[in-house]
Amino acid sequence: MSEVNKQTPLIEVKNLKEYFDIADGMFKTKQLKAVDDVSFYINKGETLGLVGESGCGKTTVGRTVLNLYKPTGGEIYYNGKKIETKEDIQEFRKKATMVFQDPYSSLNPRMTVSDIIGEPLDIHHLYNSKEEREAKILDLMAKVGLNSEHASRYAHEFSGGQRQRIGIARALAVNPDFIVCDEPVSALDVSIQAQVINMFDELKKELGLTYLFIAHDLLVVRHISDRIAVMYLGHMVEMGDADEIYEHPLHPYSQALMSAVPVPDPKIARANERIVLEGDIPSPLNAPSGCPFRTRCPKASEECAKSMPEFREVKPGHFCACHKVK
Repeated sequence: MSEVNKQTPLIEVKNLKEYFDIADGMFKTKQLKAVDDVSFYINKGETLGLVGESGCGKTTVGRTVLNLYKPTGGEIYYNGKKIETKEDIQEFRKKATMVFQDPYSSLNPRMTVSDIIGEPLDIHHLYNSKEEREAKILDLMAKVGLNSEHASRYAHEFSGGQRQRIGIARALAVNPDFIVCDEPVSALDVSIQAQVINMFDELKKELGLTYLFIAHDLLVVRHISDRIAVMYLGHMVEMGDADEIYEHPLHPYSQALMSAVPVPDPKIARANERIVLEGDIPSPLNAPSGCPFRTRCPKASEECAKSMPEFREVKPGHFCACHKVK
């Protein structure tokens, strides 16, 4: 995919697979293909939004890219260099971090805010004295809108929005280039979501960050993303510029997703036809043959049951995996 863009992508993922062995009766296991043959790239300073229904494998992609899960197969490149050895992973973790979905369970309740934010500094030995450590922690807190007097408090003393700010400050501690944001606003009140999203935008401009932004709220994703990738049942089905995906989705699943996005203008909203998908999402333990979406697709044919459509570039920078899209 790197031929599409002239520059070397900061992150490039090729044919990523993440399979889990699930117990299936006595002494038997079955493979759950959480992520199956997923490829994408993210340029430096760009935000790639990753969307799809719950259980489609979005979070697993984010965690596998950071090697929190060991990939079953595929290749991950950072700045053109393949991440293979333990040393590669350790170096990569100094430049790539994660903001987790739940600001309640992702923070240690026994640690003060100062220690939570300072933990990455301790692990990677990023200071020369206690004074420098303290100065860095206070600087990180200021960046995310926390006061210095918050440093000695514990996570349970804060609201959800403030806890997520602590999580973001912790992610920024190693001065990363790349952050995986795993549904970072889904557990927050709507009024707080906008503040946190705007902060992500400001930090991106100020620090030159690159994001993989995982979410199921399509309005949030459109606001923050340069490009959008759509997943279904462990597979990537479409990827392209944010406006292109919203205004001209090619894959039938993307079309159904985009038809569900609320429109603020009542006249336009009434004119828009909502595409309602029939049936339930199949289990990844018993995925359908051929195209994973065919059991719910209004355009499915025999060809869709026989073979998996190739994830290919249909228009410059616009990729799609569908037999019906020429």
